[in-house]
Amino acid sequence: MGVMEPSGGVRLAIVDDDAMVRAGLRLMLDGADGIRVVGEAADGAEVPGLLDAHPADVVLMDLRMPGTGGIAATRRVRARPSPPAVVVLTTFDTAEEVSGALRAGAAGYLLKDMPPDRIAAAVRAAAEGEPVLAPDVARRLMDAVAGSGGARQRAREALAALTERERDVALELGRGASNADIAARLYLSVPTVKAHVSSVLLKLGVENRTRVALLVHDAGAD
Repeated sequence: MGVMEPSGGVRLAIVDDDAMVRAGLRLMLDGADGIRVVGEAADGAEVPGLLDAHPADVVLMDLRMPGTGGIAATRRVRARPSPPAVVVLTTFDTAEEVSGALRAGAAGYLLKDMPPDRIAAAVRAAAEGEPVLAPDVARRLMDAVAGSGGARQRAREALAALTERERDVALELGRGASNADIAARLYLSVPTVKAHVSSVLLKLGVENRTRVALLVHDAGAD
């Protein structure tokens, strides 16, 4: 487990069992538009200790690692008090892995062949609570994990507890829209959208926008 001292900006931790990948990500992301790499780990089991010593705003998490894998590590990270956002960065996008990562609390799911500027933008967006996937990618991945049967009914019941405007906002989150996009489409101010998003998260009992999107897809409301 390596540690680099931050100098401000978005604090990022990198978790990947491949030392070359970690080195490449550190070179690519450290100092990129306010991102500061505070540490790295080679296994999910190392992450709690790293975050205890050097808190991060975002954890960039690989999935398939010896020992503790990315899904289990994500679940543990998100169970922490005031947890950092987790963004999965992997070469695999099977329905099972996408579902496991997002339902464990990951804020987004990226593939390692994405351009460096998009990975950096995703890290900054996750730190701000914004979506970290382009709408078309979000829909393609989330469609693969949309629920049915009992899960669909539970999701519909949860969305029914929202006001009409909150439901409109939730549907936009299901499309991967940013706060600015939602404001433009619904003719609202960005601060008003942020207030609605906070209310939606509270009423649905979920910790991030990605989980709202999953509920929307599970409900078949998109």
